[in-house]
Amino acid sequence: MDQFRHIIYDRLIEMGSSTESARYLNMLILFAALVIVVLCIDYIGRKLLLGAFVRYSARTKTQIDDLLVKNRAPRNVAHILPLLIAIQFIPTVFTDFHDTEFYAEHSLKLLGIVLALRIVRSFLNALKDYLKTLPHLKDKPLDSYIQVVMIFAWLVGIIMGFAQVTGIKPWKFFTALGAASAVIILVFRDTILGFVASIQVSINDMVRIGDWITFDKYGADGDVIEINLATVKVQNFDYTITTIPTYALISDSFRNWRGMVQSDGRRIKRSLNIKQKSIRFLSDEDILRLEKIQLISEYLAHRSDEISKYNEQHEADKSLAINGRNMTNIGVFRKYIDTYLKHHSAINKEMIIMVRQLQPTPTGIPIEIYAFSKDKRWANYEFIIADIFDHLLSAVSFFDLEVYEMRDNGE
Repeated sequence: MDQFRHIIYDRLIEMGSSTESARYLNMLILFAALVIVVLCIDYIGRKLLLGAFVRYSARTKTQIDDLLVKNRAPRNVAHILPLLIAIQFIPTVFTDFHDTEFYAEHSLKLLGIVLALRIVRSFLNALKDYLKTLPHLKDKPLDSYIQVVMIFAWLVGIIMGFAQVTGIKPWKFFTALGAASAVIILVFRDTILGFVASIQVSINDMVRIGDWITFDKYGADGDVIEINLATVKVQNFDYTITTIPTYALISDSFRNWRGMVQSDGRRIKRSLNIKQKSIRFLSDEDILRLEKIQLISEYLAHRSDEISKYNEQHEADKSLAINGRNMTNIGVFRKYIDTYLKHHSAINKEMIIMVRQLQPTPTGIPIEIYAFSKDKRWANYEFIIADIFDHLLSAVSFFDLEVYEMRDNGE
């Protein structure tokens, strides 16, 4: 290259150019030649390396090589050789322009640092995508870990860049960073908190990608689609996206529905408020009428027999209904609900089924259903609840009970 430079320079002098003009023209011609050579080598290298890599990945069964191609790792690696050639021949091109040579060489070295960071990022992204395909890692916050590594890589790259520009040794920058640690902690507070939170979330298995969480403070109610260093992305059921600071997962309270999803049923916990004035003892005529209800006919016959024997043995004065033992319409209604639930095809019979009476309130006496539906999907779950309470609201009048309703007079 040096001989070529002298030939061009000498030829220009022979053609009558001045020394100054010959120097500039010589530099421009050599620079143009270097650019053309570098671009050609870069193009050919990219085609050869990428083509070879694509052919190799097509013959293998692993996904990591396909992901390397997807994340442009071979393309970035192919830029190394042209960059090294450019750095090698910059002194030849700018021999007569030392200041320009200095800036050009340092610019290329800075470009080399950026290229190294891009290569690291492409390999890390390929590794992250590959790890997400593994069943035991696909729900882990891998984005957070990759981001932490990239932050350190960028930090090292920036220090190397400053060292290249200023000529100061890199270790002196690290010494300065130690002195400025308080400022660094302040600047990177959220990043540090997010990193610590990501580790705790992963170790304690608090949240996984795909979990349904409810976070009232941030208005989040949906599936976790991404966990990274700074935020957790939740796709709500109305398809909006809510972002939550990662450290909020360990500092605030939220609800994770994973346990319900992994269980055999989804809980139903809802009440009917019965008007207190409608509750009464059942007469013999009432019992005969209610025995026509098939779900409780056997229970009523057995219970009526049991109560009659008890009252006879204890000579209860039945001229007043309060004496002895009696059945009430609300008690029989509770038994009816319990039997109805145990016969309902959508209720999981292996899990708890309970109908209980809660403490009286100004809006009536709550009769609460506590059971679990077999189907945990939201729409089907809501349909099952509606189906159960549609039936019970229609059935309550058969027991001479009334559901509490607010009226204009407040009753």
